[in-house]
Amino acid sequence: MKKLLTIFTFLLFGIVAAQAQGKKYNVYAVGFYNLENLFDTCHDAGKNDYEYLPDGRNRWNGLKYSHKLKNMARVLSEMGTDFLPNVGCAFIGVSEVENAKCLTDLCNQAPLKARGFKFCHIEGPDKRGVDCALLYNPKFFKVRNVKLVPYVYDLPKDKDRATRGFLTVSGTLADEHVTVVVCHWPSRGAEPHYRNLAGRQVRALKDSLVKDDPKVKVFVMGDMNDDPTDKSMTTELGCKPEINQVGPKEMYNPWYNVLVKKGTGTLMYQGGWNLFDQIVMTPNLLNQNGKTDYSTLKYRRHEVFRRDYLFQKEGKYKGNTLRTHAGGVWLDGYSDHLPTVVYVMKETK
Repeated sequence: MKKLLTIFTFLLFGIVAAQAQGKKYNVYAVGFYNLENLFDTCHDAGKNDYEYLPDGRNRWNGLKYSHKLKNMARVLSEMGTDFLPNVGCAFIGVSEVENAKCLTDLCNQAPLKARGFKFCHIEGPDKRGVDCALLYNPKFFKVRNVKLVPYVYDLPKDKDRATRGFLTVSGTLADEHVTVVVCHWPSRGAEPHYRNLAGRQVRALKDSLVKDDPKVKVFVMGDMNDDPTDKSMTTELGCKPEINQVGPKEMYNPWYNVLVKKGTGTLMYQGGWNLFDQIVMTPNLLNQNGKTDYSTLKYRRHEVFRRDYLFQKEGKYKGNTLRTHAGGVWLDGYSDHLPTVVYVMKETK
């Protein structure tokens, strides 16, 4: 099985099949990317988007917006291509996008339009106006249902507050029922309590999805604003760092060891790495106890997506991610986060 991903041939519609021991396997990539403030140049009523207007702090105008779209499309179209050249991801969760117009403009960028990318989005209650969405290639992922599950505060002092919910998209991938929960949990400016609460709520959501259909394969992905080692992920969401540790009601988190053992992540703060951008999965996506059964859709590998152009090349912040703005200066960059990708595969009949 070590040779499973070493030989690639292209099949109809660009699905990639890995060949080994006389068998063929369809391979699919799924990803997540925090787009870091993908705003258009117009004010959305009721939203605090003023810094991303032409006369706002960032002097956000048509030129900067068009460059931002082009830069985001470049990254999104290249995610997953390390193992699936010219194919990329079947679907990608995204965060920090202002509205459906931005998503329409994004999907109309040449590299995404060429693959026919579409999106799922429901306008949320975030005061700043940023939402989560799911971009998907309809050749591979067929959408069944979309809903936005609200984040519910539990403290009296927060009764009038509202923040990003959990975008839940049910669909079909490789002829199997797959549901994706795209998250952007409360920021580090808030106490850990609020991210722990998000973990409990997403776990309850995942449990309800599995109760409704025990065969559903669930991905929870997003900018959790917590590391894989934090309580919100390990205890509240119930994630385990090793495949054979994952119980029936828990989830597998492949990013724990990326941070702890490899010492790298998806965003840098004060010279050290955090890994907030995570994709975790239910145990029916795993081969446990030494099995190598790919008769159904199963996890194969994961990666933090890296390209040289995503990093600053010089100066005080050399080695950091190349952002759109820094210190009030437009850098024409990408995001303060790096994307993450998970590969799954299934034997062809």
